[in-house]
Amino acid sequence: MQEERPHILVVDDDNRLRELLRKFLSENGFRVTTAADSAEARGQMGHIAFDLLILDVMMPGESGLDLAGALRKNSAVPILMLTAMGEPEDRIAGLELGADDYLPKPFEPRELVARIRSVLRRAPAAPFEQEPGGEVAFGALRFDIDRAELSREGMPVKLTETEARLLATLARQAGRTFSREELRVEVGDGDAASRTIDVQVTRLRRKIEPDPKIPRYLQTVRGAGYVLRPD
Repeated sequence: MQEERPHILVVDDDNRLRELLRKFLSENGFRVTTAADSAEARGQMGHIAFDLLILDVMMPGESGLDLAGALRKNSAVPILMLTAMGEPEDRIAGLELGADDYLPKPFEPRELVARIRSVLRRAPAAPFEQEPGGEVAFGALRFDIDRAELSREGMPVKLTETEARLLATLARQAGRTFSREELRVEVGDGDAASRTIDVQVTRLRRKIEPDPKIPRYLQTVRGAGYVLRPD
């Protein structure tokens, strides 16, 4: 349903970028409202409860950093900062003020979507909040999501740290397709090439699939990414 889609407020004084983000994010499953400055954003927030804010750092009047700092005094809404400034000091300033993530311009739009979904999953009441832990089964194999431990008939099957994070991410929302960009962010490999995820998936399949060449559980969704379908 339309109302169930996460609602994002994009605050940026660049008209062209604002419209591009509105269109791209709408096409990727989000409801989007835009504002040209902090004053307009405050007006929008006065009558809409947003799931996440995308704030440009440099805006006329009240900057994105100032707005983020003010909001953090009485709001836990997730905030993702956008900036043309790439200096570590600028990134640290945003994070210290309470931003949940930070993306320098220019950026790859798919990475923005991946970061948005990652922030929403981490948020306490976000629409994409991670499901509670538990156990999933792959034939004789069992994976404890909370402990990130894989076992076969009670005997541990060794996973690397990256494999464990990857499997836990997929298992928490089994049946949902994750893009490579989302998985890179989730496993903490945000600066690596997408093919790194392909390598990790191949290695993980060797441990959970009866026939890794014909995957039954960890499936590829052509043009979209990967999905876990346990028993």
